[in-house]
Amino acid sequence: MKTIALLMSGVLCLLLVLRSPAAQGEEILPKHMTPAAVKSIERGLAYLAKQQTPGGSFQTTQDGSTYPVSMTSLAGIAFLANGNTPSRGPYADQVRKATEYVLSQAQGNGLIAAGSENGRPMYGHGFSLLFLSSVYGMETDAKVRDRIAKVVKDGIQLTASGQSNRGGWIYTPGGGDEGSVTVTQMQGLRAAHNAGFTVPKGTIENAVRYLELCQTPEGGIRYSYSSGNDTRLPISAAAITCLYSAGEYESPLAEECMEYVYGQFKNRKNGFQSGHYFYLNLYAAQAFYQAGDEYWNSYFPGQRDSLIKSQTSDGSWNGDGVGPIFGTSVALIVLQLPYKYLPIYQR
Repeated sequence: MKTIALLMSGVLCLLLVLRSPAAQGEEILPKHMTPAAVKSIERGLAYLAKQQTPGGSFQTTQDGSTYPVSMTSLAGIAFLANGNTPSRGPYADQVRKATEYVLSQAQGNGLIAAGSENGRPMYGHGFSLLFLSSVYGMETDAKVRDRIAKVVKDGIQLTASGQSNRGGWIYTPGGGDEGSVTVTQMQGLRAAHNAGFTVPKGTIENAVRYLELCQTPEGGIRYSYSSGNDTRLPISAAAITCLYSAGEYESPLAEECMEYVYGQFKNRKNGFQSGHYFYLNLYAAQAFYQAGDEYWNSYFPGQRDSLIKSQTSDGSWNGDGVGPIFGTSVALIVLQLPYKYLPIYQR
């Protein structure tokens, strides 16, 4: 794991040098990244940084819910996606404080959650596995790395033991299964695997089987195994990213799911502009990016411009009724995919 950390640190340093105006005379932007997008990202990151609490968390108060572990992990990922690490970059302090906060919320049974998380702690658990596993390869402090390793290992065990008999997960460990929580666990486990942690093969295989059980005649994925054949576009997009994470790039399920999601995108004049907009685009962007240029080139330029246009005057985005921390974090993750800083989001 020390080798992985050194390699990750070296790659990040190289990428930072390549993006440095001082090194290049002027910044060379990745494909589809525009000066307007760079400015939008800078405003969004500055907004997020101002919202961090003294204790390191990010919170949303919409409907009385805070989801601090979920929000902190997503905000942390947004900073990482810009090339920041716990020790490098203009937002290193925010990454370091977010890491400390998430680590502090690890419970004795392996669950990473601040209290009840509005009765849905497994969302935050999955996002925190994704965040901490991503930070792990960038952390240079040996003591902090050891703490991250313990929390991630215990978190993997909690996720594995909390899987339902059908292979999915729901809001609380072992309580049943549904699609949106299942995808957060699968991505968290994949990030942990990428960081060098052992993930039970059977857990991933069972999760893939759960998605297969939830496929509808349209080719997409329904909300849960027992919810009928009402295809859910956001969960279908998320399922593609999870299937790719599991190595199922050319499986019939992945191909049929992509055909459904991409078909929905192409058939909507303004792209994905309907319900659960940010959640949908968080996963659709990853799916199209990982699927290749045919999909990415069709999707990203329009989505990039739509996000830039919808950014508010303070630099934030309002997110699906959950709040601006969620919307801003998701928008920044989507806009920064061309930077290729995080292995979980790469092709």
